[in-house]
Amino acid sequence: MTLYAIQKSSTSINLGITTKHICAICGDRASGKHYGVYSCEGCKGFFKRTVRKDLIYLCRENRNCIIDKRQRNRCQYCRYHKCQSMGMKREGHFL
Repeated sequence: MTLYAIQKSSTSINLGITTKHICAICGDRASGKHYGVYSCEGCKGFFKRTVRKDLIYLCRENRNCIIDKRQRNRCQYCRYHKCQSMGMKREGHFL
């Protein structure tokens, strides 16, 4: 007698129950809630480095640069201020 094992597929079916979140800072796909705000890994890391190193940035334009997925690295000043205006908090990683 020969026995055969049947393996069920380990892939899960997405029924639309989970919602996809967008980074509040740049509009990229968020990886979760970081520092109190849904954000992508890039903006999370940027905010973390800025806070931990107490960095201060200057804007070369008029302090109203576009911060989106493509241009988020162009102006650190405006990116950091957008992080703050969207609700990111230094103590947010403890939330």
